[in-house]
Amino acid sequence: MNNTSPPKPHVLVVDDDLRLRQLLVKFLTEHGFDIAEAKDAKEALIILETFSFDLMILDVMMPGQTGIGLTAQLRHAHHTIPILLLTAMGELEDRIKGFKTGADEYLVKPFEPEELLLRIQAILRRTRDNGPLPHMHEVAIGPFHFHMKKGTLRKETTQIPLTDGESKLLKALAQRMEEPISREDLMNITAFSQTPRTIDVQITRLRKKIEEDPKQPQYLQTIRHKGYVLWRH
Repeated sequence: MNNTSPPKPHVLVVDDDLRLRQLLVKFLTEHGFDIAEAKDAKEALIILETFSFDLMILDVMMPGQTGIGLTAQLRHAHHTIPILLLTAMGELEDRIKGFKTGADEYLVKPFEPEELLLRIQAILRRTRDNGPLPHMHEVAIGPFHFHMKKGTLRKETTQIPLTDGESKLLKALAQRMEEPISREDLMNITAFSQTPRTIDVQITRLRKKIEEDPKQPQYLQTIRHKGYVLWRH
């Protein structure tokens, strides 16, 4: 019998607030995570060059490069590490800006540690996709192929990088291919914890990756008063 325990999720905590960073490291270590820490974006980038992580918890307001700036840099470099942003700013536009740069989740300070834990667990579940497999492993979307279990997208032999948020949204649409789904239903299916505008931002990002002309989408369309629909052709 193999009694080997599964590896602990590897999480990078990036925050210039030493006290908060230490509290996060202690709390998450106690809850079964393997934690690395960085005090700013520069240090985080050095660590990311050497180690791989299942998730990054990233403070927005830091001296030097901000968390949103680091998120944008990583996504521009096609780095798909799931990112949970922490910030004291609670305004909607700040949250939208974070999602536009490629963040997967957003948590406003102050927050309850248990809420952070639940958000992390939800992201890891979506990333690893340990749930039941759908009836098909891969679906065709025009010239693209989306692997339902892996959450990966390719065009012929070229891999198209997707964030965790984009992948889970595309999966939700693909599971109900050619059927309009409302923003509210997509929020429930994908476990987005923000507003319907969050879905709009993710849709815009997906269109840029699968549409020849994102302003006149062929595959990922808006159906008036019904929501969004994904077409095969």
